[in-house]
Formats: sequence, structure tokens, C-alpha cells
Amino acid sequence: MADILKEILKKVPKDKISDAGFEAANIVLYTKDKEFFLDNGGIIKAAVDEFKKRIELRPDPAINLDMEEAKKKIKKLIPKEAGIQDVIFDSQRSMVIIHVDKPGLAIGKQGSILREIRKETMWVPLIKRMPPIRSKLIESIRSVLYENSDYRRKFLNKVGHRIYDGWIREKKSEWIRLSFLGGGRQVGRSALFLQTPESRILLDCGIDVAGQGSDMYPFLESPEFNINDLDAVIVTHSHIDHSGLVPYLFKYGYRGPVYCTLPTRDVMSLLQLDTVKIQRSEGQEPIYTSEDIKQMVLHTIPVEWEAVTDITPDVRLTLYNAGHILGSSMVHLNIGNGLHNLLYSGDMKLLRTNLLEGAETSFPRLETAIIESTYGGKEDFSASPAESDKSIVELVTKTIERGGKVLMPVLGSGRAQEVMVIIERLIREGQLPKIPVYVDGMVWDITAIHTAYPEFLNRNLRKLIFHKDTNPFMSDNFLKVGSQKERKKILEDEGPCLILATSGMLVGGPSVEYLKSLCEGKKNALIFSCYQGEGSLGRRILNGEKEIMFKIEGRPSVFKINLEVSRIVVTGHADRRELMNFIGQCNPRPKRVIVQHGESMKCLDLASSLHKMYRIETQAPKNLETIRIR
Repeated sequence: MADILKEILKKVPKDKISDAGFEAANIVLYTKDKEFFLDNGGIIKAAVDEFKKRIELRPDPAINLDMEEAKKKIKKLIPKEAGIQDVIFDSQRSMVIIHVDKPGLAIGKQGSILREIRKETMWVPLIKRMPPIRSKLIESIRSVLYENSDYRRKFLNKVGHRIYDGWIREKKSEWIRLSFLGGGRQVGRSALFLQTPESRILLDCGIDVAGQGSDMYPFLESPEFNINDLDAVIVTHSHIDHSGLVPYLFKYGYRGPVYCTLPTRDVMSLLQLDTVKIQRSEGQEPIYTSEDIKQMVLHTIPVEWEAVTDITPDVRLTLYNAGHILGSSMVHLNIGNGLHNLLYSGDMKLLRTNLLEGAETSFPRLETAIIESTYGGKEDFSASPAESDKSIVELVTKTIERGGKVLMPVLGSGRAQEVMVIIERLIREGQLPKIPVYVDGMVWDITAIHTAYPEFLNRNLRKLIFHKDTNPFMSDNFLKVGSQKERKKILEDEGPCLILATSGMLVGGPSVEYLKSLCEGKKNALIFSCYQGEGSLGRRILNGEKEIMFKIEGRPSVFKINLEVSRIVVTGHADRRELMNFIGQCNPRPKRVIVQHGESMKCLDLASSLHKMYRIETQAPKNLETIRIR
């Protein structure tokens, strides 16, 4: 592989190629020959077929039409009905990104308009759908990437050289080791460290938001882990317990790639910025800064589901839908060209939900599977969607009838949007009265990101989002709360309402502020809809704690829990039955299953049950344990 560029260039006329380089695992060729760019006679396709790599031909920047002229031509070629919103040029890569309301109209029949744009401008056009809800964060990420396009191109080229230029470590054996730096017999601070003969890869790097002090963070001081040797980071999804500590790696000098889906990149950036904000508001020194988050964004390489990509000389990555939250992925790693095939599920949901399709179960090859066990205990069986709907209707209606307010603490990413879709449908169907539904915290920003990536949602929801009139997230039932003043007004209003606010575990955020005002009122209700971590305020209240302490103007004050406390599981996690079925449905079925991301007894029990049912090897390692998986 070390001379792959030279070998590819042998298959292409020398006088046609002005430059060649890598964009991570992809190979990009540039040409100054306009005719060759528009029609290479199948030469590039033949090279792709021979080398089994993504090879792209682009125009050399020297032949790009002037940006202003190109913009005029693009606006002339694309029908007004397509609704052009923005045209952004990536001059380093000869690409133009065109944001429109209706991508189909901008692309044209069988790509006819795109071909015209290429011909008229000598730029490579990319059509992107404009989200119906504006996201300032997505716009900020785009600007960071475009402003640093020169650095980005050099970085991607460097990653490509690491992948293709051969081994840098002396190959002494064929062992593969997995160290649990977090997530071993616990929920929170997920971090798995994979070592192969050539590669050092970190799978997730999260924070336990319900933990205290150093117990919040993975064991990065482990002798197994050395940040200077790290080749790649893979993030399964954006929840803080899986992604919250990634910027910390950049704070301490990591400048390698972070692989994840596009929505994961966007949502985790938002959640990390919020982590910095919360720590500052609590008088703490943030563990990293917005500059570290910016560095993470610059070094993130988005990967589509089921697209195979090399990430090191001996590891090939494929992401699959995990069904957990927007963009959540299971990580399939082909190690050593078929030496071993590993699946890391992250958090997953086997069944289809109101928001997402269920997790994938078919893989090319599979020897070892690492699965979560958040709801892996013997008693962990989720209610059916119909039962959940009925419970929500009963609890909310009962509270409204007595003139109370309903507080639902939600996880900003995933559960909040699931609850919004359910509430909107129940109101539309007349099962719930039309009352104000206030959305507070990061929920609205993350919902905007959901509307930007409808292709990651289930088929039914995708269709609704494509039409503004039926988009459930844009229902007039939902009212955005944007300030402390608005929050105060909601609480002073005597009318009933439903409040969706972060955080879901009552560990900071506006949900805690609402609780302070509502907890002593017997008319009100508190409905938990997500997992409550050990040690969190939510878990303590759920366990029956009747008095809690808050600081008011710097002084501790005791509050009584008089409101009605209920729990309805609206979860993106697989329950006990789904976890068992997932392994049974895996094709091929793994020879070994490693159980993690669950409370100790749940990990052990699920591992035992899987062994008995499927007669396969199972393990439930503790934190700081290292397993040789080959």
C-alpha cells in the first residue's frame, strides 16, 4: 500500500494529472484538462475497480471559474423553486456547497443540473438540504471548516499517509488487546482502548455526569494508554457519557482523526460547549475550552453508515445504525485484513422507535461483539409503545385536571425529540388536551440538528420533516424558552402546562430550576423518561427521597418533594429481551460477547444468560481490566 498513489498514477495519463493526494482513506486526483475532468472515458472507474479504493477526479483550482461568476451561473442553472439559500466555495478542494430547500429540484433529472454546473463552472457541486429550523451551531461548524480549509486539506492528506505508507511499529505478534478505561460494569465514562500489532484506537471517551471528582472521567492514566501513540478516536454517538471527554484529548496534544457520523459531530460539539458553560456557572474551571472543541471539529472525519473506510494500516472501519439516537452507530472493525472482526455496539436499540429505525444485525464477518447492558437486568422489560402512550396520557391529563404543571426532565439529544414526536401525535389525535408545551435547555438546538439530517431518521418521520406543514418539531404546540425571564413567567402563570427541560437526570440545567419551584406543589407532577444514573438527583428522588437541598443565593435550603413522581421509560436503549434477541439475530453470530455499560449485576447477569442461551463465551470486565481478544 505504501506506493498506492504511484500505482494509481500509472493507470492514468501522466499529462492529465496536475496533483494527487489523500483525503484520509480517499484518493483525490486533480486535473487542469477541462475535457478530461468532464469525461475521463472510464479511466477513474477502472482504477477504482482495480484498487478497491475511493478515487475522485476534481478540477485543479487553476481552472475553477471565478467564484462570483460561478455563483451567478449556479443561481441561473438551479430553478428558483429549489430555493437556494447559500453558496459556499471550498477553494482548496475545488468544491462548491449549495444549500437549498428542495435538493431534488437542484440536482435535476438523473443529475442533469449538477453536470451542467460542472461544465459551466469547473467546480464540483455538492447539494445540501437547508434545515427547516436554523441551527447556529451547524453554521459555526461550517465556517470553522471553510475558514481552515487549507489546514484541513493538509491534515486529511497526513491521515492518508498514515493509512497507506506502511507500518511504523515493529510487528512482533498477532495479539489484539482491549482495555476498559471506563464503562466496565458501570453506566458512564465509556472508553475502550484497542491495541493491535500496528494500531492504537480509542472507542468513545465520555464523562459520567452522575459521578463525583475523578470518578467522572475515564482512566486515561492507565499504563496501557499513551496519548502520543494514539492513531484514531471513534465516537459511537453524541451523549456526554460517550463523547464528553474527546476535546480533553486535544487539550493535551492529540491531533489525529476522530471518526463518527455528521450528526454525532454536530450534537457532541453542542453538548461539549454546554459542559464548559455548566462548569463555569458552577464556579469550576472547565476541563477543556471552546478552542479544544474547535480543534476536535477540525480533526473529525465524518463517515456514512455502511461505508467501509481504512483508518490505520491494519484496521478497516464500518459504521452501522445503532437505533439509539440521531446518528448513533455500532462500530465494526476488520482487523489485520480478516485476522479478527470486532463489533462495538455503543448504546443500541433493536426495535424501531418513533424517531429511528432499529439497529442493524447483519455484518460481513464477526467474531467478537461488545454490547451494552444499561437495561440488561432480569427485570428490565420496557413497556410497549401503546402502554407508554397510555401512561403519558393518564399522568398528564390527571395533572392538568387538578390544575398542576408537568415537568419532564429529558436528555437533550434523543429522548427529548422522541418525547416531542409522541406528545405532538397525542395532541393531534386528541388524546391529550392542547396545552402549552415549553421546550427549555439545549433541546431546541438539538432538534434543529435533527431536521438537518432527516436521512438518519425513520421513514415515516423523514417524510413528515420534508414537508414543513407536517413537521412535528415545528408544531405550534411547542414553545421555545429562551431566557430566565421567560422561565419565571411560565412558573408564575397559574395555567397547566407541560415542560420538557434538560438535564434528564436533574444534574444541572433548567430542569433543576423548574424543580425548585414545582417540587413542593402537590398539584404538580414529575415524570422521568430516561435512565437515572447512580448518585444523580433524579435517581435519589425516584428512590423515594422526600427532602432535597438546593443553594438559594448561596445559602443551602431544604425543599420537600410533594409533587407526584412517576417514571415512564421512553428509552433509546435495548431492554433485556432486545439485547438477548440482538445476539440471536446477529448474522453471523459472534463467538464471544463482552458485556459492559451497565450496573455490575446487570452486566454479570446478562453475560451469564447469553452464555446459557447461545453456548458462546461471555465476559463482563471491570474498569482497568485488559482482555486479549486474539
